[in-house]
Amino acid sequence: KFPGVDTILGPEMRSTGEVMGVSDNFGTAYGKAQLSAGMILPKGGVAFLSVNDRDKRSIADLAEEFSKGGFRLVATKGTATKIQERGLKVEQVYKVNEGRPNIVDLIRSEAIDLVVNTPLGRESFFDEKAIRRACVDYQTPCITTLSAAAAAIKSVRALQRGGIIVRSLQEYHQRG
Repeated sequence: KFPGVDTILGPEMRSTGEVMGVSDNFGTAYGKAQLSAGMILPKGGVAFLSVNDRDKRSIADLAEEFSKGGFRLVATKGTATKIQERGLKVEQVYKVNEGRPNIVDLIRSEAIDLVVNTPLGRESFFDEKAIRRACVDYQTPCITTLSAAAAAIKSVRALQRGGIIVRSLQEYHQRG
């Protein structure tokens, strides 16, 4: 949320604010927490997936969950290959340095509804920074870990089933 700053936070930034979501199920609670942090998760649309080599072994499972949730999949070449090996339909898109139109162009044209982009540690490549910056500029939800992406799809699926119901903490405690 700081202008011009990369969205990957270091330890010195992790305690700048906290949010909490409470619900009867994890997916809705996570969605509420994201909403209170200013990230509105889409209920469908186009999900862009681009993960580091370490995360590629798990991406097909996650891609399948997004597909089941009604998302059209878009991915960079290496990630797309892993998704296609599962037999899922995925559209391939260029990285920033590979040509045009590339993923940043798609984010800027608002053709992407959700981004899952796992960086390679603290050494962030140009593409990763450009993707995250475009997400901030165009208010596209950007997820940078597979565990957060798994939580996000659980949230999307819960929101698709029933939306968000707001209750006070007292109401939760009365229900026992």
